[in-house]
Amino acid sequence: MVTTIGLTEELQEKRKKYVPKGVSNGNLNIAHSATSATIIDIERKEWIDFAAAIGTLNVGHSHPKVTAAVNSQIEKFLHPGFNVMMYEGYINLAEKLCEITPGTFDKQAILLNSGAEAVENAIKVARKFTGRQAVVSFVRGFHGRTNLTMGMTSKVKPYKFGFGPFAPEIYQAPYPYVYQKPNEMTEEAYVDRVIEEFKDFFLATVAPETVACVVMEPVQGEGGFIIPPKKFVQAVSEFCKEYGIVFVADEIQTGFGRTGTMFAMEQFDVIPDLVTVSKSLAAGLPLSGVVGRAEILNAAAPGELGGTYAGSPVACAAALAVIDIIEEENLLEKSEIMGQKLEAKLNELAEKHSYVGEIRRLGSMVAVEIVNNRTDKVPNKEKTSEIIQYANENGLLLLSAGLKGNVIRFLAPLVITEEELAKGLAILENAFK
Repeated sequence: MVTTIGLTEELQEKRKKYVPKGVSNGNLNIAHSATSATIIDIERKEWIDFAAAIGTLNVGHSHPKVTAAVNSQIEKFLHPGFNVMMYEGYINLAEKLCEITPGTFDKQAILLNSGAEAVENAIKVARKFTGRQAVVSFVRGFHGRTNLTMGMTSKVKPYKFGFGPFAPEIYQAPYPYVYQKPNEMTEEAYVDRVIEEFKDFFLATVAPETVACVVMEPVQGEGGFIIPPKKFVQAVSEFCKEYGIVFVADEIQTGFGRTGTMFAMEQFDVIPDLVTVSKSLAAGLPLSGVVGRAEILNAAAPGELGGTYAGSPVACAAALAVIDIIEEENLLEKSEIMGQKLEAKLNELAEKHSYVGEIRRLGSMVAVEIVNNRTDKVPNKEKTSEIIQYANENGLLLLSAGLKGNVIRFLAPLVITEEELAKGLAILENAFK
């Protein structure tokens, strides 16, 4: 009889043999079941989840309302293919997304499978609408792993190295990083300088008249949870309006309550032309979308948009349940409360450990920089890896981020219980020791 420990080792060996090493694993244990913010592995060990499948589980693991909606849909049909025969879930979800995204103008929505696919389709419709080709993203941005989105992504290793050539007409503009500003500059002066650099970018690198869209993460995810000043985001939005450029908010990681509002752009008083959504949209099922101005999305002719599995009816059922849960369980308010608690714990740790650098937060989208010391602010990737490794060996799923790998990011489900949060923070404190 194979013990659970033996089964874990057997599966780990099979993984090595049959799954490419390019697919990384932060934790080498094998999941058995999961609810809320807790995963139980096949050895019955408990793991508090501060990673949430890289931010896809704002309503937690196995939420009963999501499970019921999925089961109900499965009993009816799995997938007629929206391009072949329409179904209610796709249409109702498109309506709901048009209602909850920023802006009061006429909107439409297309549903797809992954975040990268959403970004690609936002670019497709922006190019079709404007008749232009160039695409601008930002330094430290992350938009996916397809060829086009790799070109838009900033971090070379591990996302781009050896995988080129990439799609042409992709450019990366400057994006403010206030923590690393020159010491002699005020924040206001620094932000003004980056705004000027952004405008100069369109003199030195690409003409604005040739740009179809600017794609911006309201908070950079893989880049290290970098939160831009409101003035910068508004300046980018105004620049796009001036030159007829489609402004796309990549809300794939920031959406559905992660920042304390349904979408992060609400906090910058900016209404984008298009919004890309995925991750927490469908509680872990593959689903994404592009939502925004009807005249832009309607520029494509029949047959030019879609995909075999785009807008799975099972995932649509999950997504409609997710949106209800966010409202019914006050998850926007809970997001802010959890963020405050995480920030308070990190401030405690900063008093004890000189390597704790800047603590950044928008709602429950929280990160901490790990540095050599708070004076020189030199990134300390090694210490970051030690902390994350300890956590992943002692019952806490934790992720890093940042161009230099020295940022710890927190993406716990918004439904996390007080008990789960306390357990996770206790392990975190030990990891910092």
